[in-house]
Amino acid sequence: MTAASPLLALTGCDDRPAPAERPTRRPTTSPQLAYEAGSEPGQLGPILLSQRTRPTPYTRPLPVPTPLRPVATTATEDVYELTARPGTVRILDDVDTPVWGYDGSFPGPLFESRRGRSVRVRLRNELPVPTVRHLHGGHTPQESDGYPLDYVLPHGAPHTGGKHHLHPGGRVHHGEFEYVYPLDQRAGLLWYHDHRMDFSGPQVWQGLVGLHVHRDDEESALGLPDGDHEIPLLLCDRSFGPDGQLLYPSLDPDLATTPGVLPDFANGVLGDTVLVNGVHAPFHEVRQGTYRLRIAVASNARHYRVGVDRLPASGEPFTMIGTDGGLMSRPMPVRSFVLAPAERVDVVLDLSRYPVGAKVRLQNLSGGTGTTDLVELRITGPDDRPAWRPPPRLSTIEDLDPAAAVRTRSFFFSKVPTANGPTFQISHHLFDPNRVAADPQQGDIEIWEFTTDQQHPVHVHNCHFQVLDDDGPLAWKDVVSLGINDRRRIITRFDSYRGRYLLHCHNLEHEDMGMMANYEIR
Repeated sequence: MTAASPLLALTGCDDRPAPAERPTRRPTTSPQLAYEAGSEPGQLGPILLSQRTRPTPYTRPLPVPTPLRPVATTATEDVYELTARPGTVRILDDVDTPVWGYDGSFPGPLFESRRGRSVRVRLRNELPVPTVRHLHGGHTPQESDGYPLDYVLPHGAPHTGGKHHLHPGGRVHHGEFEYVYPLDQRAGLLWYHDHRMDFSGPQVWQGLVGLHVHRDDEESALGLPDGDHEIPLLLCDRSFGPDGQLLYPSLDPDLATTPGVLPDFANGVLGDTVLVNGVHAPFHEVRQGTYRLRIAVASNARHYRVGVDRLPASGEPFTMIGTDGGLMSRPMPVRSFVLAPAERVDVVLDLSRYPVGAKVRLQNLSGGTGTTDLVELRITGPDDRPAWRPPPRLSTIEDLDPAAAVRTRSFFFSKVPTANGPTFQISHHLFDPNRVAADPQQGDIEIWEFTTDQQHPVHVHNCHFQVLDDDGPLAWKDVVSLGINDRRRIITRFDSYRGRYLLHCHNLEHEDMGMMANYEIR
């Protein structure tokens, strides 16, 4: 493997399960790479260290994405074309970084949709590997959900997939596929990413991610900050090699046949550089007003606690108004908030309580060097619009009654050592496309109980749920974050499309090593 390869292997690190049990700092080096364990409390894996100097914080502007324009529209539908292909982006100061991106960019283009209009995405694959596109948070018919075995092969590849092993049990598409998203669902921040069987981790790490903002009339009636006062933020972490390439400890640098990472990284791959919309620690000029921040975590394994470096003179800096599944029932003032991989949050930041000229920094309060700085907001003057003030109620949400549940199911998420390295299982099973772990009837209300041995952010496709026993406003979620030896219960009504869908851990390394299960809405 040459130094220019985007996927470099490395060996050796401490792999004990709980952060508190690892040494505070234990650097290790190899001829190619260096990493250290235990340097960031709350993270289970070692930190992969870059071999090139990261950009100086707050010297580059924040890229604010604009919505992709459809190639065709009808009275009820918007049609888009998207190509997964190699590209280069300028992440570091003095060298370009090769990526695999949607339309060759990282992050991919921003999609914007509205309830009442469906979306079609014609995806063409010009990558050297198969891909699968999943619209995370979407209520989507089975054939367009992005099931990991529903491959879109590289354009021009043999029908057999060429050198790439294709698991049976899905639908194989040759070169391109048209995904159909009805999006008859409440407003919220969705995101899309690669979901290829066994290789989601490295392919997302290489850049196959993007944001999707979905709107409806209920949200519009609130008069929330919009235009340049609404800022989508995609958070992820990466590490860089000596030529600016992305580093990832893949067992198979060609991503052809052998899935997974070196055993020392089984708990999840963590980069040493956090990026916001593809830039490390950017700055953004704002006014002395209220701003809506739409935040999604596209990290493979990193957890975040987001706050500010200076508090206002009175009150909390943020008002949380939404989660994965859109608006909460009521607003909630917060000083900081915790996000696991794949979680989203919708907050309003009130900058009217800071003086003109102030610099307010969004920070990852659980980060270290290179993973603390997020965005510096520079207040340049008074605002030209009135500040948004939260109403007592945001949305009417049905409070699902546990007594109405027709059954309770239990799922245990665990790391299981084997002679060939660790695997990750759900209820003592590795993913099997022929096995159905749950078969709710359409319209049924069920309670699902999740227990864990270590950190696992659990995601359910085609479904929004409520987390039982939580304080705070009613909210719809599609990811619930569990800690070490944790237990959480969710309740949902399976009122979306019939078919086969996934339940899985959204630590992508765990997912790639078997921590997925089918469920089927009948």
